[in-house]
Amino acid sequence: MARNTLIDFARYLLAIAECLHLSKRSGELISVAEVQRTAAAWARRQGRTDTAQTAFHFLALRWLGFLGRLKESSSAPHPYAAPLAAYADYMRDERGLSAVTIAKRCWAVQDFLKRLKVPEARLDRITIADIDAAFLAMTANGGLARSTLNVRARGLQSFFSYTEVRGWSRAGLAAAIHVPRIYAQESLPKGPSWQEVQATLRMTEGDRPGDVRASAILMLFAVYALRAREVARLRLDDIDWEEQVLVISGDKTGRTRTYPLARPVGDAILRYLKGARPRSSHRQVFLTLRAPFRPLTGMALYSIVAKNTHNLAVPLSEYGPRSFRHACATHLLNEGGLSMKEVGDHLGHRDPDSTQTYAKVNLASLRAVSDLDLGGKLCACTTS
Repeated sequence: MARNTLIDFARYLLAIAECLHLSKRSGELISVAEVQRTAAAWARRQGRTDTAQTAFHFLALRWLGFLGRLKESSSAPHPYAAPLAAYADYMRDERGLSAVTIAKRCWAVQDFLKRLKVPEARLDRITIADIDAAFLAMTANGGLARSTLNVRARGLQSFFSYTEVRGWSRAGLAAAIHVPRIYAQESLPKGPSWQEVQATLRMTEGDRPGDVRASAILMLFAVYALRAREVARLRLDDIDWEEQVLVISGDKTGRTRTYPLARPVGDAILRYLKGARPRSSHRQVFLTLRAPFRPLTGMALYSIVAKNTHNLAVPLSEYGPRSFRHACATHLLNEGGLSMKEVGDHLGHRDPDSTQTYAKVNLASLRAVSDLDLGGKLCACTTS
């Protein structure tokens, strides 16, 4: 941490020790609720802002946890925790699904089960009427989209098929769940135009550390159409400067993909590494700008992309990294002359049907082969 950060932290820790009377309560565990009350009282007495109160609360919890003096709040486990854990094991051991897919499916099922008004939260008391009522509530007042409901319904069919076989739920529930119809290729993923992508990149041409970092991040999303977690996991060892290649570990499949390192992308990353990346033992490429320095999360990367795309003042349905992914795929098909197979490989799609939705962009351009022009700022990249 920086010296000034340590000084600020020390001042907070002194105030925390005094306000909680730690010297007089040797070994006593302190609850989270007490820390919250103490932080609010300290902020009122000192005339501090909400930000200072949040810092007091955050540092107090971390320090007490480090000292082993924080009383952990006892939260009741989810009533369906046991069958969900067994279902997760089934998806991993018998179906071979990825950890990301399992986590998403379990979260969706758990979220749906919370909506059910079932006595004692018992699986064997859930009826199709309960499920229908929950789905109706999810669609009320412009709720979840039909495509989202389709995914949720298919996930529930899988879950209840599993629980029925084991006798944990009523027979016939899975078959009675109606899945909303989704027409093949009914919608095209929406993202900014390639001109808008270039305009976003121009906004990050400044010399401030935040702009230097954002420029490298946006270039990776724009050229390689990566997912947020793939950029978050990118390590220094994944960039081979001598061979000019970039190795990406797949977010969903776990497979690695190798790309030629485009000169503009390499220059942007090198500029960040030399002038904006803080010194750290972390091997991830992208770190926070302020101490304590730590790798950026997928959510942090989403915020960086969304902030810059919002600055365009262009209405979009998606402002995060996915919008750049769609823009890249559309551009490769519309103007790059790449085949569907080449675009699918570039995006890291295992299933060709995942790429098929982009076929509607410009069918005539799918047969045209031309040099990929990224407007002078970027250059062509395909997977090897």
